Amino acid sequence: MTATWEPAGTTDPILSVRQILALERVLAGDPEVVAGTAHLDRPVRWVHVAEAPDVGVMLTGGEMVLTTGVLLAGDEQGQAEYIQSLHRAEAAAVVLGLGRAFPAPPDAMRRAADRCGLPMVVLHRPFPFAELTEEVQSRLVRRKFAAVSLSESVRTALTGLITAGAPLQRLLDEVAVHSACPVVVTNLAHRVLATAGERSAVDDVLRDWERIARQAGGAEGDGWIRAELGGRGERWGRIMLCGYRGDTATGRLLADRGAEALVLHRMLGGGSAHTWEEQSAQSLLTDLVSGVVPARQLLPRARAAGLPVNRRTFVPLVVRDGDPARLERTLRLLGLSGLVAELTEHRTAVLLSLARDQDADALAAHFAARLYGEAPAHGAVVAAAGPCTAWDDVPAGLREAQHVADAVADTAAALDLPAVVRLRDVHLRGLIRLLRDDPDVQSFAERELDGLLCGNGTEQDLLNVLRTYLATGRNKSRTAQLHHVSRPALYRRLEAIQTRLGVDLDDFEQAASVHIALLAHDAQQQ
Repeated sequence: MTATWEPAGTTDPILSVRQILALERVLAGDPEVVAGTAHLDRPVRWVHVAEAPDVGVMLTGGEMVLTTGVLLAGDEQGQAEYIQSLHRAEAAAVVLGLGRAFPAPPDAMRRAADRCGLPMVVLHRPFPFAELTEEVQSRLVRRKFAAVSLSESVRTALTGLITAGAPLQRLLDEVAVHSACPVVVTNLAHRVLATAGERSAVDDVLRDWERIARQAGGAEGDGWIRAELGGRGERWGRIMLCGYRGDTATGRLLADRGAEALVLHRMLGGGSAHTWEEQSAQSLLTDLVSGVVPARQLLPRARAAGLPVNRRTFVPLVVRDGDPARLERTLRLLGLSGLVAELTEHRTAVLLSLARDQDADALAAHFAARLYGEAPAHGAVVAAAGPCTAWDDVPAGLREAQHVADAVADTAAALDLPAVVRLRDVHLRGLIRLLRDDPDVQSFAERELDGLLCGNGTEQDLLNVLRTYLATGRNKSRTAQLHHVSRPALYRRLEAIQTRLGVDLDDFEQAASVHIALLAHDAQQQ
């Protein structure tokens, strides 16, 4: 045997038989395992020196018993009964010092130990048992202290984050720092709600998540350690350390401390008005829209979040002024698969995942009709990009849907729009919105609308009338109806607008110029 190095960060309060036999002081006694070699990973809770034949009654389990066997010499039946009593007491191992009582390993003890599966070790050189006891006990005490210290350190750090109102992700990042492995939080359906850890390692876990999820309810092993999340008799998820490389006891400690913090975080509201499921969808869709992370790298996250992605058609939607909870309910009522997430205060993204043989346009229209009735109401807009059969096209589709929704945001009620608005429906206003940050366009808008941009209430009212009048194609009856004023009152306001701007709105070219300027101005305000 060779000596083993014990990492400074080891916090398992238990040593195994194998680890003890590899200690430098123990190696000085020339140890040899003569029975129970398959059970050397048994944990040792304590070391006990005893010569009494009935030592088993003194044990509580997990002890390594040291003996010279002086009271067992010449009694083969007693030797076998001695081993059996240790087995019944669930001792971890027996260490026999060879010498005057037993110059060689006694066959009766060895055979009994093999039958019981009890590790039996003999020391070929004289060895003070006190040294072994001192060495092991001191290590066990140090490990127990280190485990308590780590537990308190992690609990203090996580409690501090919760007190400061930190989001779920920050708590998981802290657990991942201590565990040095991917950390995953799931609901009871094994859908991934949040992850933390090195990005490449997390992605490796998520790529294989379907297999991992099937095994999630099984026994722990190979560094896969979990802790249940719940309270008041109800479970609602679990936290998992994936591929933890430290000792199992420390991994369980970290998982337990993380679970305690997550339960408390959820009970206190978690610093967010959104559920963990909503935050998960929001993080994924926001990353897709931003394009900062390549779509291909986000595919494992989408699959692990429960979105069907194999041989699917994706329909990117953005709903202006839509209630995310209502959108979720509509998806469930229609039996559609998809993710819903609030991108900003007024924009909610919906990513539908449909079977290839389903009519994407028809289902999108059905979704919008079910959501708002036969046409959008209360200024809400359901904007869509074209169906995507490739996952890599989804980010561009979401950005297109967002662009369409923003292009008609302030004039939806005045426009004759279909239930689902697409790029072909926004025409000039879509182009203007793309050019809104151009300095020349900004100067043009300010110059054309100068007489109505003073900012007081009257100018703002006139600007709203002008916006509706131009959006309805200069339809005076429709404009008066939408603003709840009489035709004569509308005429007076139109005359005031023309006077302030110095234009004739009956002239097509002048009206078009003002319309473009107003579209540019509105786009700049968004």
